[in-house]
Amino acid sequence: MELTESGYKFGGVSVSELAKNYGTPLYVYNSDVIVNNYHSLKSAFKGVDVHLKYACKALTNINVLKVLQKEGAGLDTVSIQEAKIGLRAGFNPKDILYTPNCVSFDEIKEAVELGLVINIDELSTLERFGNEYGGSVPCCIRLNPHIMAGGNTHISVGHIDSKFGISIYQVPHIKRIVDNLGIRVNGLHMHTGSDILDAEVFLRGASLLYEAAKSFKNLEFMDFGSGFKVKYKDGDITTDVEDIGKKIVDSFKSFCKDYGKDLQLWFEPGKYIVSNAGHLLVDVNVVKQTTSTIFAGVNSGQNHLLRPMMYDAYHQITNVSNPKGEDRIYSIVGYICESDTLGYDRKLKEVRVGDLLAISNAGAYGFSMSSNYNSRYRPAEVLIHKDKAHLIRKRENLDDLLQNQIEVDLV
Repeated sequence: MELTESGYKFGGVSVSELAKNYGTPLYVYNSDVIVNNYHSLKSAFKGVDVHLKYACKALTNINVLKVLQKEGAGLDTVSIQEAKIGLRAGFNPKDILYTPNCVSFDEIKEAVELGLVINIDELSTLERFGNEYGGSVPCCIRLNPHIMAGGNTHISVGHIDSKFGISIYQVPHIKRIVDNLGIRVNGLHMHTGSDILDAEVFLRGASLLYEAAKSFKNLEFMDFGSGFKVKYKDGDITTDVEDIGKKIVDSFKSFCKDYGKDLQLWFEPGKYIVSNAGHLLVDVNVVKQTTSTIFAGVNSGQNHLLRPMMYDAYHQITNVSNPKGEDRIYSIVGYICESDTLGYDRKLKEVRVGDLLAISNAGAYGFSMSSNYNSRYRPAEVLIHKDKAHLIRKRENLDDLLQNQIEVDLV
């Protein structure tokens, strides 16, 4: 989003006009930013056969998936529903990685029937998979490297107490199951967490995968997950993907030489691809001054953007309506019957009732984590593509809230 003489614009479109035309609260995404993020990350790993599988749990709107599919991306899915949306968006089943946890085996069987790339993270499931399919259907193994990494305990998923993956120390057990049941292992996978800054975290995990690979002679790919940190505010330190890319490429080439053939290198970026491509636009309903705080109360809340309350996440907030106003300190809060603070003690241009605010970095885990809490409607979504705004999800209404409820005669 940039400030021009005529006001704030996003993707060449007036932000105020977007709010006027589509109402608020409103999620707005820019396809150019999504495409640029995808290619900038892919280019960081030049020199090897790198494949980026977009982690669509970050944002699953089918139009966003279509944009990435046209650019050559694959898809990382964690549920059969995400996979089906990906198929509807045009992805080839072989380009969709299915990495569930704690699901019923029926869902895994459905994924096999759809032709997806299966990723298994639990020993008993691996054993059942082998009994069901033997070597007729290949699978990837998700290993837990026991590495604590990530910007928040909620998004650190590779440590010893995590529910994800099979312990790296259980590779001998995996091998026994694989050999006895004739399972064809085509990939090894790890994911340590999100908001990772240090290349050494990836390299430590990679070295463990390289060692584990000695037990599996027919691998086709290695999947290092993701976790690249994005910028949320001025002065933020972000992941140096060029540095990480060079170091991982060098180590991967050395591994492939020792392994005896060139494998594909996979990553699963989600937030990195779509976070800064989205804004949540909200209107100010009230400006309320208490003995200690000035609150700007908006027509949204944690029901639309959960990250500030769940992860203590920082999202930059801009007063679109008053770019030349005096700076004042506000706490931006929502209209939910909870203490749903979107931003605490923020310096904004003077906020007035009716002003339009833009909440940045709302492309990832914004709409996808939204809910109907307090029976509020979920917002509309707009995609700016080639300097033109397209409505890609209509705003909900009362009928949407009631459509699956069944009224019965309780007399």
